[in-house]
Amino acid sequence: MKAMILAAGKGERMRPLTEKTPKPLLHVGGKPLIEYLIESLNKSGFTELVINHAWLGKQVEAVLGDGSRFGSSIVYSAENEPLNTAGGIIKALPLLGDKPFLIVNGDIWTDYSFSTLKAYSNLEELAHLVMVTNPPQHPSGDYVLDSDNYLSLKDPDNANEEALTYCGIAVLHPKLFQGLAVEKIPLARLFKTAIKQKQISAEYYQGEWFDIGTVARLKKLNTCFQ
Repeated sequence: MKAMILAAGKGERMRPLTEKTPKPLLHVGGKPLIEYLIESLNKSGFTELVINHAWLGKQVEAVLGDGSRFGSSIVYSAENEPLNTAGGIIKALPLLGDKPFLIVNGDIWTDYSFSTLKAYSNLEELAHLVMVTNPPQHPSGDYVLDSDNYLSLKDPDNANEEALTYCGIAVLHPKLFQGLAVEKIPLARLFKTAIKQKQISAEYYQGEWFDIGTVARLKKLNTCFQ
């Protein structure tokens, strides 16, 4: 199974750090954040990687190269302007093939074992998502994990309903993007449609997970490496 690291965001909320450095190359514990993901994917058997980039993307290619120093093979999908999550994946589909593939956001740090997702190499649904406990910056969550391990949309009229947060790790089937052109499309829009069709399964991960969306969160994560 191939894996794609989504690394095309501009990191607007990370300024001034991202004015001259793309967010995936910001350092955590002395090395670029994206290297932790590459190493973890490699350890779990995901060695064929696709990485998309836009803002200062040539820096990403210069630092990571062809991936051989990690024991991986890396190819790049360059975007002139960020195409949003789904748009970037659609552009990269020729590199990903016609079988289910793993995606991971390039701005997270986690101890999740990607090897768990090998079981979904023959995924029949449109997607399988990894969910986590709602972080302080997103207390309301995204979707509800049902007892049958499928996702449903939150009921706005049910204040007691407990939702979880999508952590930026998933296995996607190319059929999720069938008939869509390369344009700016948020992945959440496609998820919403597929959830209504009972086509997204999920799991709940309770280990370490950090979304590095702001300078403050980056500093907090770095304290864990001191």
